[in-house]
Amino acid sequence: MGDSITAGYGIGDDRAFPALIQQKLDDEGLDYTVMNAGVSGDTSAGGLARTNWLLNRPVDIFVLELGANDGLRGHPVESTRKNLTAIFEKVKNKYPEAKLVLAGMQVPPNLGPDYSKAFRNTFEKVAQATGAHLIPFILEGVGGVEDLNQADGIHPTVKGHAIIANLVWQHLDPLLEK
Repeated sequence: MGDSITAGYGIGDDRAFPALIQQKLDDEGLDYTVMNAGVSGDTSAGGLARTNWLLNRPVDIFVLELGANDGLRGHPVESTRKNLTAIFEKVKNKYPEAKLVLAGMQVPPNLGPDYSKAFRNTFEKVAQATGAHLIPFILEGVGGVEDLNQADGIHPTVKGHAIIANLVWQHLDPLLEK
């Protein structure tokens, strides 16, 4: 579940990191199906509102990549934390054995150092509170790198998604039943 990064904004969901993760799973002969539940522009509140629908299918591993749009819009960090925690609680209530993965995000410094720090730290707090495995920064190695982002400077290119997929895979691989 995610926002435009997960959805593959500007490159198509067939080239976004979830599709690349599916390809890695298939190459390894692992029986998992990735469901790309990325919605461009989505916030943590929007994700919370659509969580029940998403949980109509069985979940073994739930990867959550939301919050960037909350930060870009200056939403209260506490609200983002509560929404992300509530999403994970819904997953655990329906699928107690599901493994949780949280993709951390950072915001540009224009909202001030206090907000930026609080925003960055909220992902660690959610992971600690829910037992989720934390990917500290989903755009590690991609964010701010001009040739790995589209012209808007925010959304990764195909090459950027390949780097994200490798990062996510490093965190998913130990969680997979082989």
